[in-house]
Amino acid sequence: MGRIILSNLEALSGAGFPGPAAIDVVDNIIPYIKGEEEKSEIEPNKVLAQIENGAFVNHDPIKVSAHCNRVPVTHGHTACVSLEFSGLKPKLEEIRHLWKEFSGIPQEVDLPSAPKQPIIYREEVDRPQPRKDRDKDKGMAVVVGRLRECPVFDIRFVGLHHNTVRGAAGGAILTAELLRAQGYLGH
Repeated sequence: MGRIILSNLEALSGAGFPGPAAIDVVDNIIPYIKGEEEKSEIEPNKVLAQIENGAFVNHDPIKVSAHCNRVPVTHGHTACVSLEFSGLKPKLEEIRHLWKEFSGIPQEVDLPSAPKQPIIYREEVDRPQPRKDRDKDKGMAVVVGRLRECPVFDIRFVGLHHNTVRGAAGGAILTAELLRAQGYLGH
């Protein structure tokens, strides 16, 4: 079982409309988003689970401890992640290589909404940044950077995605495109 400490810095657009009052977010961070920490602690295991006999089965569940904060950024959720591996710890260069070379079914079948490069690794010490990186590859790429050793766990890094384009809206469109490409929906 792996362990993760996650600090999410979530954009204002993630709050929906009307969202927090402007005076509450100017020059401020709101250190509580109802239900978000609990969701962030459960979702990784759902994503990595397998379905057996109609139920999700976590073979090697990950323990996640999350902090979720609303920040004065228009779009783009940033995650600061510290990760401990349960087994053999990969070298940093292996992780960078996997991120840079990652490709999935959406890229293989060239779905219209799919990013050409789903994970973009930035070498600069001050990236990713929402204003500079959230719109990469039609806003559908996940941008990661600052990969380094962690003095408490094994590694740490920063990840960023466009919360409305790659998030719920774009994720739903990409899922529908994939279902159609695989013959689950009519043409």
